[in-house]
Formats: sequence, C-alpha cells, structure tokens
Amino acid sequence: MSVEYSGTGDPARSLALLWRTREKASRKGGDLSVERIVRAAVEVADTEGLAALSMRRVAERLGVGTMSLYTHVPGKGELLDVMLDTVYGETARPQDVGGWRARLEQIARENWALYLRHPWLLQVATTRPPLGPNVTAKYEYELRAVEGVGLTDLEMDAVITLVDGYVHGAVRGAVEAAQAAQRTGMTDEQWWRAHAPYLEKVMDPQRFPTAARVGTAAGQEYQGPSDPARAFEFGLARILDGVAVLIGERRGGAGPTGA
Repeated sequence: MSVEYSGTGDPARSLALLWRTREKASRKGGDLSVERIVRAAVEVADTEGLAALSMRRVAERLGVGTMSLYTHVPGKGELLDVMLDTVYGETARPQDVGGWRARLEQIARENWALYLRHPWLLQVATTRPPLGPNVTAKYEYELRAVEGVGLTDLEMDAVITLVDGYVHGAVRGAVEAAQAAQRTGMTDEQWWRAHAPYLEKVMDPQRFPTAARVGTAAGQEYQGPSDPARAFEFGLARILDGVAVLIGERRGGAGPTGA
C-alpha cells in the first residue's frame, strides 16, 4: 500500500489555502472554488482510492481543464493538506457526554467512523499534520476531554496521541475486511463457512491444542476470522483503564475513575 505524506506542500501556500487568507472571490455561475475542488478530490479518494488522486483526475470529475485548478490550488501536496483538514472537521464538535472516560470513548468512536467513511486516511502519514483550522479545532476538542482531570499538559497531549494512535491501528482491520468483501463479493461469514470444514480436517488439536481451542471458540462466536469492531471496543476499554490508573495517581492515589 503506497503512502502519501501531509505537509509536503509549500508552507506559505498551504497555510494560506488552509486558512483561506488569499482565496480569490468567486465570480458568476459555476466558477471553481477551493471548496468545490476539495469536495471533488475527497470524492475521488473515497470512491477510487488515494492512488487515483491527481490534479488531472479531480479536474475530470469537475469537468474542467487541469490547469484551471492551479488558479485555486498550487498542487497536489497543498490539496492533500486541505482534504485532510476538511474531513477532520467532521469530528470536531462540542462535548455532549459526561466524564473524561465517556468523552474519550466518544472521540475514539468518532475517529473510528471517520476512517470508515474515508479509508484513504490510513494511507496518509500525518507526522507533519496540516496546520489548518479544522485540525486545530479537532485537537482543541480532544484535549478538552481530559482538561481539569489532574494531568499535566504533556500528559494530556500524550493521552490524546495514545487514543488517536490506537484507533488508527485498530480500524485498519475493519477497513480491510470491508474492502475484502467488496472486492471478492464474499462476506467474512461466507468465507469462514467455506473454509471451516476443511480447516477442521487438517487442524491437529494434539499439535496445536491452544490454537485449536481458542480458534474454534473465536470462529464460532465471530462466524468469521475476526470481529474488528469487538476487538476495537475491547482494546479501547483496556487503554482507558490505563488512563484511569494514571489519573488516579495524579489525584493522589484515588484509584481508577471515569469522572
């Protein structure tokens, strides 16, 4: 799987585009705008994959000449930054749940859903994130989940990094399972039912006693090779248990808490 990198565009141009400080006023009719170009680019990535994304492909989707895009977007690097900032804006919203644990659960599930809507996000390395308004709002929103719980600023940042990083890794299985079903025309359950009878014939429980026992139990429960959503919830709970211990320590050994 090829990987694209955010933050590769010209810094001045990327920031001007992200914050719309130099956008030209639209003229009449169906003239192009940054918003139209970005929406088309996201649609290309969503439906055709990130490998298909190019200035030419976006122009084709909009029914315009490729060179007309460069009036609004300097290049693919800057376009990718704005695409990221745009879709990240889908998650940044005010907290509407209770304590820190519930807020972090909400953030994790929102990010999980974001990756499922836009699986191409998994192909973008964001170690140098686009410093746009939506990325900043998302960071602010997520940090406020653990504001005032006794953590230092660096610990707050580390907790958000931990949760976001966990979601990024955990959702890959769900995205791959969905893509496998689309490309093969066979669900995980159908795949499992087709393979399970043959596996039972060749699997030697004497040689692999633990794998045979646990694998059989998991296969019968999941009716497939795995259950990414269940694995995600299990792992998220364990991570938040660890955060609860840290918060308890910072509060003077008060013990795990979700408030």
